[in-house]
Amino acid sequence: MSNLPPLFGLILAGGSSNRMQRDKAALTYHGRTQLEWAFDLVSPLCAETYVSVREAQRNDPTRSRFPLLVDGEVGEGPIAGIYSALTAHPQAAWLIIACDLPFLTSNTLRHLIAHRDPKRIATAYRSQHDGLPEPLCAIWEPSSRGALLTHINSRKHCPRKLLINSDAALVDLPEPNSLDNVNTPEQHDAAAAMLSNQGGARASEPKSIRVQYFAVLREQAGRREEAIETRAHTAADLYDELKHRYGFQLSALQLKVALNNEFSDWQTPLKQGDAVVFIPPVAGG
Repeated sequence: MSNLPPLFGLILAGGSSNRMQRDKAALTYHGRTQLEWAFDLVSPLCAETYVSVREAQRNDPTRSRFPLLVDGEVGEGPIAGIYSALTAHPQAAWLIIACDLPFLTSNTLRHLIAHRDPKRIATAYRSQHDGLPEPLCAIWEPSSRGALLTHINSRKHCPRKLLINSDAALVDLPEPNSLDNVNTPEQHDAAAAMLSNQGGARASEPKSIRVQYFAVLREQAGRREEAIETRAHTAADLYDELKHRYGFQLSALQLKVALNNEFSDWQTPLKQGDAVVFIPPVAGG
């Protein structure tokens, strides 16, 4: 669809975390802060990705190293971040993600994007718990801006209620519990234990993978190819690992990946002895 608005990403990290009693964005579940993990989960899927904050959080160390969108004076809570994003870049649709979703996966996000309906004001998941829209893992189209402003001007600040009373497209979750959020210290401890167990179950034995780099990736890695030992499950996991090792600036969205000399899907499981090639866009015209 040639006229499809571009998809930008927004991680909502402007909350005060009162129930958690500490900053939810700074919690660690996956070996790094939840905000960093969520940003890296969304970035490969979007043309640009930002973090939504309140003015008082602009210089916060956990947030300040990311591209920020600061809430304006319209609205409060998550709806303020959503409206500010649509105002800052009104030509874009926005993949909106709360930062307190440690069970969220790339597959869940890709499924939502694959079922995006740009003719509706939003595409959202249907809650596993009550069947209602999940506004904080949803794609908000440019056309939603007017409805958001009307909702806010009516002194309503719940984005879920807006979607309930709109023409939003609802999609069934492909992975149960992937949108379970974590709001209290007790929930945090339980989630951390569950994720640790899941990680142990999923993690495969280390495997030897040969990786080739081209163009800017070769320059940034300082090598043409290498053999590495990794527990990465997919090509997407492997690129995320190498991105942190070498400081790659390109997102996976800007690359193609080949597996054993054939173009491949980012979610294809890796096996012992696989050869992976990450291919940047070709410069020139």
